[in-house]
This record gives sequence, C-alpha cells and structure tokens, in this order.
Amino acid sequence: MSNVSPSGPQMAASPLTRAVLEIDEYASGLGWDQPARLFALVDTAKLRAQEPRLASQLGLAGGTVAGYTPIEQDQLPPGKALDDFLATIAWPDAVAGCALTVERLMLPPSAEAAVPKDLGGAPLAKWVARHPDRQEVRMTVAVLRDGSRETAIRLREKDSPNEVLTGPDLVPGLAEALSATFAS
Repeated sequence: MSNVSPSGPQMAASPLTRAVLEIDEYASGLGWDQPARLFALVDTAKLRAQEPRLASQLGLAGGTVAGYTPIEQDQLPPGKALDDFLATIAWPDAVAGCALTVERLMLPPSAEAAVPKDLGGAPLAKWVARHPDRQEVRMTVAVLRDGSRETAIRLREKDSPNEVLTGPDLVPGLAEALSATFAS
C-alpha cells in the first residue's frame, strides 16, 4: 500500500473506514477490469511492536497512526467461485480482519422490478450485462473479528475519491461471507 494523503482515508472517522478507503485508493490506482483482491487487516500498533522490520518495510515504523494495515494476499484462484474460495479461508490469530475488493455490474433500484423472476446465475448475469442502466462498480468490503464492517463503493462512471460511497451495510451478503472466514 502506498502512503495516504491527508485529504484521503486519514480523514475518515474510524480506523476500519480508513483501511477500507486506503484499499479503495490502492485499487483505484491499479485501474479497472482487475481481478478480485483479498487483504488481511492487522492491528498497526501490534505489527509495529511484534514485527518492527516488516513495519519498517511497509513504511509504518514511525508516527502514531492507529488502525489497521491492509496486507494483500495471493491472487484468488482463477475460475473458482468467490463463495467457494472464501469458504476455504482460515485466518491466523494475528489477523484482526479482512477485506475484499471486487468489481461487479449492478442495476439501480429503479431497474430491479424489470428483472425476470425465473433467471439466476449465468443467465441473470448476462441479462444484467445487457441492461442499458447497468453500472460498473468496485466494492471494497472489510470486516473485523468483532463483527464490525465497512464498505466503500466506487462507480466507474464517477471514478473520483470524492464520489466513493461508504457505509457498514452496503453489501451485506459479501460482508457475511467475509465474516464467516473467522468462524471457528
């Protein structure tokens, strides 16, 4: 992760929101049409104390910023369904939370009434991809072991840090799937 500018994620109120916005900013720098990316979230203060060399390599050696440091994991296996992949994850105790960034097509609420009731899976995805009101979005969803969650959503057509929508319940299904990776 790169350092965050004072006008960016550092201004967010909660440490989890700052982490989500930092990941969103990182993903934005990579451009669109990217694969899903998984991140471990570690407590920055604990990382500094327990792994000072790693903290130094990540640029976290000085300062007093509290919160979570996102550490990108290996690329998700191609061709494996996201739900199936998430079901295989078990995090070590040092990981305080996790986050996932994924791009999807979404329809505005006004178009939901037109969705054919008998479609699901791949046929539904094709129908959405052809819909004139579809919107490409990048969703970054993060959860902590204690159940806290945060989401950042960025529309491709409004690709600006000032246009990122945040909130804890914007993508509840994905948040639940990520939370399940901490279930024992």
